[in-house]
Amino acid sequence: MPDPDNETHRPSPDALLERAAQETRGRLKVFLGSAPGVGKTYEMLESGRALLADGQDVVIGVVETHGRAETAALLGGFQIIPRKQTLYRCQTLEEMDLDAIIARAPRLALVDELAHTNAPGSRHPKRYLDVLELLDRGIDVYTTLNIQHVESLNDVVAQITRIRVRETVPDSILDRADDIEIIDLTPDDLIKRLHEGKVYLPRTAKRAIQNYFSPGNLTALRELALRRTAQRVDAQLLNHMQAHGVRGPWPSGDRILVCIDASARGPALVRYAKRQADRMRASWTALHVELAQDIRLADPQKDRIASTLRLAEQLGGEAVTLPGQGVVREILRHALTHNFSHVIVGRTEKPRWQEWLRGSVSTELIRQARDLNVHVVAGRERERPPTRAMTFALPRELSLLPYLQAVLYTAIAVLTGAALTRIFDVRNIGLVFLMAVLTSAATAGLMPALFASVLGALAYNYFFLDPLYTLAIRDPESVVALVFFLGAAAITSNLTARVHRQARAARIRARTTESLYLFSKRLSVAGTLDDVLWVTVNQMATMLCVNTVLLLPEGDKVTVRAGFPPDDTLDDADIAAAQWAFAHNLPAGRGADTLPGARRLYLPLRTGRMTVGVVGLDNDRSGPLLTPDQSRLFDALADQAALAIERIQLVDDLDQARLVAETDKLRSALLTSISHDLRTPLAGIMGAAGMLSDYSDELPDESRRDLLATVIEESERLNRFIANLLDMTRIESGMTAPNALPVYLDEMVGAVLRRAQTILAGHRVQVTLPPALPLLRLDPVLFEQVLFNLLDNAAKYAPAQTGIGIDAWRDGSHVTLQIRDEGPGIPEPDLERIFDIFYRVRKTDQILAGTGLGLAICRGFVEAMGGTIRASNRRDHSGAVFTIRLPIPDDDKEPEIQA
Repeated sequence: MPDPDNETHRPSPDALLERAAQETRGRLKVFLGSAPGVGKTYEMLESGRALLADGQDVVIGVVETHGRAETAALLGGFQIIPRKQTLYRCQTLEEMDLDAIIARAPRLALVDELAHTNAPGSRHPKRYLDVLELLDRGIDVYTTLNIQHVESLNDVVAQITRIRVRETVPDSILDRADDIEIIDLTPDDLIKRLHEGKVYLPRTAKRAIQNYFSPGNLTALRELALRRTAQRVDAQLLNHMQAHGVRGPWPSGDRILVCIDASARGPALVRYAKRQADRMRASWTALHVELAQDIRLADPQKDRIASTLRLAEQLGGEAVTLPGQGVVREILRHALTHNFSHVIVGRTEKPRWQEWLRGSVSTELIRQARDLNVHVVAGRERERPPTRAMTFALPRELSLLPYLQAVLYTAIAVLTGAALTRIFDVRNIGLVFLMAVLTSAATAGLMPALFASVLGALAYNYFFLDPLYTLAIRDPESVVALVFFLGAAAITSNLTARVHRQARAARIRARTTESLYLFSKRLSVAGTLDDVLWVTVNQMATMLCVNTVLLLPEGDKVTVRAGFPPDDTLDDADIAAAQWAFAHNLPAGRGADTLPGARRLYLPLRTGRMTVGVVGLDNDRSGPLLTPDQSRLFDALADQAALAIERIQLVDDLDQARLVAETDKLRSALLTSISHDLRTPLAGIMGAAGMLSDYSDELPDESRRDLLATVIEESERLNRFIANLLDMTRIESGMTAPNALPVYLDEMVGAVLRRAQTILAGHRVQVTLPPALPLLRLDPVLFEQVLFNLLDNAAKYAPAQTGIGIDAWRDGSHVTLQIRDEGPGIPEPDLERIFDIFYRVRKTDQILAGTGLGLAICRGFVEAMGGTIRASNRRDHSGAVFTIRLPIPDDDKEPEIQA
């Protein structure tokens, strides 16, 4: 048997790729603590100061001292990147300025509290995402984290402390960390720090000791922190061994590999491995090596293998199936590559003569294990051993056709040999019969090939060995040739049949892989949930040869959403089984341990985040619903379908969240606008009216006229604001139906200028309107409001004593109207957004009064009348230009000149 060491000495390509990826990104070091107050931030700052003293470029992105004097004292000497301030619900929140750190590009950034949730409106919702971006930019990061914030341990910590932590980070962050440093204190020392006020204020510390910082809780959290760190260190060691081609095992920790086959003692081996793993506090894996001849195993044996692997997963182990050509070779390769230190196998129950002929897995493992510890577990099989290892096993169904084909091939060999002996002087006619044996092995299998070997030997002796046409052999040399021919034929037929079985297994896997690829491709282009569900049930029904229904949650229940063949009727037993499978994330129904009376077997569709639905399977056959191969195939299909369903649901959730965010944004803008733009004119009106009411007799006539003018002006301003709100409501509800009448543009412009003369008093208005402009069909009220809003906008943003121009001209079948000002203009990115509701350009420090509705109303009214409006900037000097194009009625259009 080949030595597996030759392969384990080669570096793993996956490990080398991961190592190359680490070289292009920044390094992450996590200071991990079991509880608050153990000194994570203090230790991070100490490590940063040591690097700073060595001349490295170290900055502080964010550090929370929590009022601890000894921690605050370590901040001296560091460059602290100022935090970014964000206004949220009338409160100013300070967050780490990610862009400033990236622009600064230090060698190392110190970022405290990795699980922190950023303020709304930040680039990333969580701080660990900021850290990932820094790492991708090539910046090293030191950060701190408590073990209760690790996502996979959240439920465990809640059971220990009876407090659920809301801020968590995914486990992949710790898996990506290049270094993890445990910051540990004994429970007594940490409680002492609490009493001394070094962690919380005295009143808070007393309450924390009573509820969270009990000695039992702290001890359990310390164990969680140490175990999680040990898992990461073990993974790093394994990656190092694979990247450098180091031959295992390294005695760094215990890892157990239990080997199972189709024998009945597989569950006993799995339970023994579980007990050993619990004693050693080690991880363990159940391994099954799938050979080419496993295709010929009976269904009960395949079911036994699958149930044994499921048992291993239920007991907390990992189940692995590897295709291979030799059991011992694959076991050793997997064990040495993945740094297993213990291998568990069952004691052979074969007769001694079978061990001499075919060998024993346990004996070969012990002989080749070297540094591996091999545990040979006793225990007799309760059922007859499987026929997989029997190389000369008979097929399950006897068919005469392959044997008739063998007779035909032998007859052709006889005729061919006779023709060759008459034409040529051929001495080795046995090769012709050997070709017949090979053909039988390649087309019909092992047993017909062996039959062809015996038949060929007899025909060779009868027709070509002296004396001819008898089975007697005169020459001893012919006896030797016949014996060796028969041996060579048997060996070559066996090898050819084995290659044939392997090719058949490869074809089956290739077809399955192609079907899975096409399934994933169809899922990737499915744009709706119904498309995904239909593709899923169709593919499962086709590949597994079962009837399929797919159920998704709706409220507190699951309902049928798709089926193939279409079937949406479920009885009470099936509904209960489907509901239980979804709620408990376990199989239920036909053939399962729970509610086996249901007509279908219900299996959950799971992703890494949640259970997205349930699949129900049934057929008209008796016995197990799925074979082991079909079970593995279903798992592959279900994983892809679950991810596709989750993708569609996440897109819908994202659209809904975007809609809610836009609604909140509009609501906030509306409330802000109303609170400011209603209060300001009302304050002016109330102040002027109060002065007139209280001091009317004492005020001179000029002052009374000014106060009355203020009341009128602010009332008009308030009226314009309310009118804008009402107009915007009409546009949003689709109730803007223009009452088109024939009007002249110069009359409309004149009416608007008279109405806006107060707001245009401080500007020079220049009007250029040709006298021959055609009539336009417009709604006078709507168009007057459009012009007024544009003039109001120009007067608001253009400095005093500057010009405002109104130009119009005929442009083919349209009339173009432009309103120009000499203000600061519009930034290029805002040329389209200024027509959005409540959007206002923030270009200067001075915030002008306004609601952000005027231009949105202009676009809505102009488009309702069949025109267009766009914004641009003047090219001659600064200033904004608003261009309106309105269609000319058909009866006023100039006739086209035909060539």
